[in-house]
Amino acid sequence: MATGAMADRIRSKLGDLSPAERKVGRVLLAAYPSAGFETVAAVAERAHVSAPTVLRFVSRFGFRGFPEFQAALRAELEERNASPLSLYGTPGYGRPVDEGADQGSLLGRAGRIFPSEVAGTLAELPPHDLDQAVRLLADPKLRITLAGGRFTHLLAQYLGLHLMQLREGVQFLPDRAVERTAALAALGRRDLLVLFDYRRYEDDKVAMAELTRERGGKLLLFTDTWLSPVAGRVDVALPCRVTAPSPYDSLVPTLAVIETVVAGVVESLGEDAHDHLRRAEDVAQRIGLV
Repeated sequence: MATGAMADRIRSKLGDLSPAERKVGRVLLAAYPSAGFETVAAVAERAHVSAPTVLRFVSRFGFRGFPEFQAALRAELEERNASPLSLYGTPGYGRPVDEGADQGSLLGRAGRIFPSEVAGTLAELPPHDLDQAVRLLADPKLRITLAGGRFTHLLAQYLGLHLMQLREGVQFLPDRAVERTAALAALGRRDLLVLFDYRRYEDDKVAMAELTRERGGKLLLFTDTWLSPVAGRVDVALPCRVTAPSPYDSLVPTLAVIETVVAGVVESLGEDAHDHLRRAEDVAQRIGLV
């Protein structure tokens, strides 16, 4: 299981490279990943450096040559585009417990995988990005709209329901076409769009991000370690690991990040969050919901 996209590795190492090597890195990042599949000569020409500089660049990342670098990119893309069907039956994913085998083996795998993936996700999150996400979600001047995908709409709802108890101006992107269109058309400079987009990424998330950017709004993205195509358009992205004992991507690490973010929002809002939660509880009691 990869712990980060090649783009992340390049971005994190830019400061350690020579000026010429940094040019190569920026060229690759500007058109990632397609630029990585061009020839050495083409990359060198675009970066205005020599071919040996491109080769030195890939060697910095432990590759013995450009073909090996490209092979790693191809492997990353295959993993990035994996589906439950393609993962079914592969080692470590979705293998049924054999009849007569130790029934604790599934629990053992789960007990190893989930703590490791949660800990790895939290360790790899840049503190600055987490702080920025909290600042955006706690900003009372911003209206928040949340949207998820096939499964991740559940996470969008989980985060949104918490935020609704802590502050004003939180809504979910409607499902019905007319309502969804109206909500997106109304986005402006005072809006924060929170997107959840994981591999087998959905084209509508890119369009939503573009619309929000055009109207001057803010964007917060929850995604996997391969990074949604939306990542290059957002103010902050929070990547999460997804390894699971089944062929389905795990949402457990993302849930841990969400609860960490909620804790940050509670701290940031302070007494305002307490007052808002108290008012919500009073209303719930008056109408018999609790």
